[in-house]
Amino acid sequence: MRVLYLLNVSNSSQLSADSGFTFADMLAPALTDAGAEVTVASPVPVGDTRVHFAPTTSPSTKYRARFDPGMDALVTLIRDRRPDVVVANQIEAAPAIRAALLEAGVDALIAGYCHYLPFSFTDSGVLELDPAMNDRDLGRSVLLAFAAGLGVCDRVLVHSSTAASWTTAAAARTGVDLGDKLYIVPAPRDVRLVRDPADITPPEGRATGFYNHRLYEHYGTARFTQLARRIVADVPVRLTVMDLFGTRSPERIRLDPSPERYLEELVTTDGVTVASDRGDRVRYRNLLAGAHFGIAPFRPGCPWSMSVIDCQAMGLPVIGPRTGWLAEHIADELLFDTDEQAVQIAERLATDAEFYLLHAKRAYASTADLTPALVAARYLEAIK
Repeated sequence: MRVLYLLNVSNSSQLSADSGFTFADMLAPALTDAGAEVTVASPVPVGDTRVHFAPTTSPSTKYRARFDPGMDALVTLIRDRRPDVVVANQIEAAPAIRAALLEAGVDALIAGYCHYLPFSFTDSGVLELDPAMNDRDLGRSVLLAFAAGLGVCDRVLVHSSTAASWTTAAAARTGVDLGDKLYIVPAPRDVRLVRDPADITPPEGRATGFYNHRLYEHYGTARFTQLARRIVADVPVRLTVMDLFGTRSPERIRLDPSPERYLEELVTTDGVTVASDRGDRVRYRNLLAGAHFGIAPFRPGCPWSMSVIDCQAMGLPVIGPRTGWLAEHIADELLFDTDEQAVQIAERLATDAEFYLLHAKRAYASTADLTPALVAARYLEAIK
């Protein structure tokens, strides 16, 4: 099977912050191990030289990635690679991929992988557009483009049951019937970020919490910063917050200046340390190994989180708001609805060794089925 894996990299200078690239870097070699011939079309190659590389230009904005698929380049690439399967990691590009296949005279299956959903649903079933994709009221157009992509795909892959439910509901509301083409294929854990629970020791006197999510407004960063101040003030916990972006371009800051604003607030908060792995996975692993628990993002439309899986594979319990995929995946004792509950959970993790070790083992176990080989097998089963 020849697989052409189309990968949009949003920030090639900060690959460690790009979950789609990390996913491909783990999955493409595992697909190769399973017998597939994989070409990753991307601005940067994955680390395994057995995976073929077709260089592409990274879209300059998140909207170009959705509305400017580059038909000429697509047709040329498809004619050159003659794939059996094209993986569209940008669902909105699927109609253009189908048109390019027709123009190139290639009959290939299109598998759309929903790394990102431009919408979410409230507990009462109300569809909400993701504010990150709603600048100048573009959100509805993004949603319709996403639905059009779902309709064209032969297979639709999502990370979780929550994502499957939301995607099915959104498709139905826009007149798209997914039928039997929807598959749940979770992302693989990073093999470099796995630690035996037997090597984990509970906190002694003070715990370190770890927050590794983008500091955009729409990730719920305002609520996190509020909670961070309470935790470090009320319980024996310090927090490490990752600066995922470093120095961003003026264009990106102009589109959304919230990460810089929140970073400045966190830097001046006693008990909070802002750190960076500088794109080095060894340094990232060491930062995780020096922490005791993770904190999930506060983003309402969270269908999956690479950072949550990173923490759990290292045996770090993760606490999080009772919402979206987090409520599906995280142990109930570690979920909270209020900041007061979050503070109580953090304090118990810091002071109750038995409780801590129980959830450290459960965290690790929750990622046991996410090895690249097992995920690749599920992936190939879905796209065959």
